[in-house]
Amino acid sequence: MDLDYERCQCHSEENRNAILYTLLSQNLNHKWGSHSPSQQRCLCQRRRTVCLQTPQVTCQAASDVLVKTVSFMKNLPSFQLLPWGDQLLLLNSCWAPLFILGLVQEMVTFEVMETPAPSMLKRILLDGQSKRREPERTQPTLAGVQRLQCCLNTFWSLDLSPKEYAYLKGAVLFNPDVPGLRASLYIESLQREAQRALREVLVPLHPEDQGRFARILLIASTLRSIPPALITDLFFRPIIGNADIIEVITEMLYEITCRQLTLSSHTAS
Repeated sequence: MDLDYERCQCHSEENRNAILYTLLSQNLNHKWGSHSPSQQRCLCQRRRTVCLQTPQVTCQAASDVLVKTVSFMKNLPSFQLLPWGDQLLLLNSCWAPLFILGLVQEMVTFEVMETPAPSMLKRILLDGQSKRREPERTQPTLAGVQRLQCCLNTFWSLDLSPKEYAYLKGAVLFNPDVPGLRASLYIESLQREAQRALREVLVPLHPEDQGRFARILLIASTLRSIPPALITDLFFRPIIGNADIIEVITEMLYEITCRQLTLSSHTAS
């Protein structure tokens, strides 16, 4: 099989002789120091970046899903009874998998298009105009988005019921393996309880499908293969800019700002 299309051509002998390559390489080496060819920044489009085709529609749908995801956590008494630090750890670890389940449940579909990249000449010209520019935002890659869409399609093939979604979300949220938890044993019991409820609801719904429970848990384990950064960059970066998504979700969950939380903790101490 011919794999030439997968190989980076940035440092080929042909490109080394190009004038633009020489100028840009000198510019990059001046900024970041001299590096071997394998360490230099890749200037080709081998890893294509993408953006939403209809950002207004899709970002609104994603925001609605995020609100419902936060409401799910907020309305769980067992979650609210956990130590505040454990709540934050679970929030940080589980918001993205829960959000993806929300996309599945709400049947949110989206299309992406390739992000236009500035030409090498434009990079050279713009680089000398501002020495104190803000760092460029990261963009989701086509490979990452395709992995996310594959995950959504796999879940849609299961055709989960509302009760299955609810108990599966509980099993995902109460993850006792998150480092730093104070009440890990209690959280483990909550996860077992959610899994037991999921298993029990499957009996009347799918009595003939004996392997459905194991299949659901196996597919759910793939949720954590989707980086939270991909979710943030694709759906929320156009809305929140450079804001921290965890701080945004925390404010949504507790309906007060993180600054107020910090001041309150200092006052109490």
